[in-house]
Amino acid sequence: MIRIMKKRQKKLYRRFRMKDERAFRKELEETLQLNNNTETEPFRQQFHLTPPKGLLNDPNGLIQWRGIYHVFFQWMPFKTGHGSKWWGHATTKDWVNWELLPPALAPVQDFEKNGCYSGSAVVRDGLLQLFYTGNVKDEYGNRSSYQCLAVSEDGVHFEKLGPVISQPERYTAHFRDPKVWYEAGSWWLVIGAQRDDKEGHVLIYRSRDLRKWEFLGPLAGKGVTLSESFGFMWECPDFFELDGMRVLLVSPQGLEKESYQYQNQYQTGVFTGSFDSENATFSHGSFQEMDKGFEFYAPQTFEDEHGRRLLLGWMGVPDQQEDMHPTIKDGWVHCLTMPRELLHLQNGKIAQQPLKEWKQLRGAQQSKDIHVTAETVEWTEWKAIVAEINIEVEEGKSWTISWRDYLTMSFDAEYGVFTLERPDLISGEPAFRTSRIEEIHSLRCYFDRSSAEIFINDGEHVATSRLFPRKQEAKLRCKTHESIMFQVDAWELHSFQWSG
Repeated sequence: MIRIMKKRQKKLYRRFRMKDERAFRKELEETLQLNNNTETEPFRQQFHLTPPKGLLNDPNGLIQWRGIYHVFFQWMPFKTGHGSKWWGHATTKDWVNWELLPPALAPVQDFEKNGCYSGSAVVRDGLLQLFYTGNVKDEYGNRSSYQCLAVSEDGVHFEKLGPVISQPERYTAHFRDPKVWYEAGSWWLVIGAQRDDKEGHVLIYRSRDLRKWEFLGPLAGKGVTLSESFGFMWECPDFFELDGMRVLLVSPQGLEKESYQYQNQYQTGVFTGSFDSENATFSHGSFQEMDKGFEFYAPQTFEDEHGRRLLLGWMGVPDQQEDMHPTIKDGWVHCLTMPRELLHLQNGKIAQQPLKEWKQLRGAQQSKDIHVTAETVEWTEWKAIVAEINIEVEEGKSWTISWRDYLTMSFDAEYGVFTLERPDLISGEPAFRTSRIEEIHSLRCYFDRSSAEIFINDGEHVATSRLFPRKQEAKLRCKTHESIMFQVDAWELHSFQWSG
């Protein structure tokens, strides 16, 4: 399979370089059909964006334009490792029916020759405009970073206009992932950066025309809004308003693990507070992680035409057992999360909820009250492994729920601790992610063929993880050491519909 895939990848690249779009689209469609066989690829996702081949990571350029949602993503089409990234491109009108388009950006210019890294999209003067980081390395591996612009009249073909922002003084070449928006009569841009003393920062810029940018300085980080060190690099910043609350969404690298925090290799979370646009200053509270699972990183948000603040993330973490994912033998690795709507909660917290459009995927339904009394009960009637399963649980009780003999969710009511458990991808020994949750009354679980997204208490807490169970059968087991009732509603979920 790998040898066949490499031949296809080389052909794909040649057709892209020849600008033979019809042949390119046909090759994408054939590859997608080849890979979308769950008998030969048991972990191929059914309702998550996955690459037809190669490696996928950060979502980029999320936007709704002319009624169509555009989802770009970091893509290495020729291998399942990181390298000179492209921008993959998929579109949808309803989040169920998708079209896979030719990549929007490929690293073919000198200012991007080692990768078209992450960025964002805006619309101005009727043009879709992509901002991204051009990554360049010399023969000795020394890096340079350029913030670049590409524009499109049709949302498919992009003209590159080259760099518009260069690396500022006192910062290293780890300077990437521009996020652009319009506010208070100006265009604004935040970007992740590393100061020359190896401290992570988010920088802020302002422009009138998206071409000439004024550097306003650091927006957040040590010595600006924090007194202590908080990681050596801040990636993929996003800065937006949610119900009058200002949110800085960022993925810091280099945080030390704590009892119930920072348990992945790198983290993603939010600072919430207020923004003074006149002085370009941000006042905020403490950092709050957005996800308590094994794989969640580099999310991006945007506001759609309904006024919703939507988010997609990468269901992966850099440098965290990536080379152990079993999909690599099938020629691809990683996926994006489900799209989620962000809602403001009390005390600066943010809730994440699945989009209402996801109900379109629902098929056959079953409901059951599972009464457990100091034993393990299996729901034998349920057979679908691609499913939405909503569970109402009694408050004040401790319990354990397992899925497919692979993923275990448990709650200790006495100490207020939620635990997610799955096998370590290298050793196979149990691995854990724990979080403090005072009480749990509901779990809304979305299970794809190789992932779980668990929305706890209506999305007040979320846990996202990849799953790679050997047994291709659905097993939902409930266990407790006391009498407890689980009220379960479940739906079989249909697959995305693709066109190439």
